[in-house]
Amino acid sequence: MLTYLLLAAPAFLLGLWAQLRVKTAYAAAQRVAAPLSGAAAARRILESAGVQQVRIEQTPGRLSDHYDPRHKVLRLSREVYQSRSLAAVGIAAHEAGHAIQDARAYAPLMIRNAAVPAAGFGSNAGFILIILGAVLNFLPLLLLGIFLFGCVVFFQIVNLPVEFNASARAKAQLVSTGIVGRQELGPVEQVLNAAAWTYVAATLQAVMTLLYYVMIFLSRRR
Repeated sequence: MLTYLLLAAPAFLLGLWAQLRVKTAYAAAQRVAAPLSGAAAARRILESAGVQQVRIEQTPGRLSDHYDPRHKVLRLSREVYQSRSLAAVGIAAHEAGHAIQDARAYAPLMIRNAAVPAAGFGSNAGFILIILGAVLNFLPLLLLGIFLFGCVVFFQIVNLPVEFNASARAKAQLVSTGIVGRQELGPVEQVLNAAAWTYVAATLQAVMTLLYYVMIFLSRRR
């Protein structure tokens, strides 16, 4: 357990720091007015990119914004959907970036979407099999659990370019559509960059956890 804590500590601390950055950057960007609401900005960006089939809906929760590729729906939290702030248009533009990725068949997004079921199954079943394999000292079961958890790590790794690309598209579209001037883009960049670090922290934590499981397996083989 001490070994795991030492391995996971950097990722945990990075995650805490990233969450704090997201909160402070978002609060600062909320105080800067934008010419459009988040919903209106997302619609303009999608239309400028020729993406017409995506619906934009309001969804409950705070910062619960996401794009649903199965139903072609961009869901924005009430705060983002209605607010006319740089924070709102930045987050809405990021999610619109995912919709554009989907429309353009962006390869990393396609891979990530295909990996979702395996990652969801591996997150739960992998942990259970690893525990059972370790308790029973049954190495094939332990190895299967590690393989399943590896699906989670694969998902996290392929998710990084997807999120970075969506943010890059968001910033470019905000400027090209005239929603935000290039000189005013600073608060948006701070929000999106802070959010990117949360994905980096999640990926690092998954990798370190997988490494710990592999170390358990190797120690049992001796």
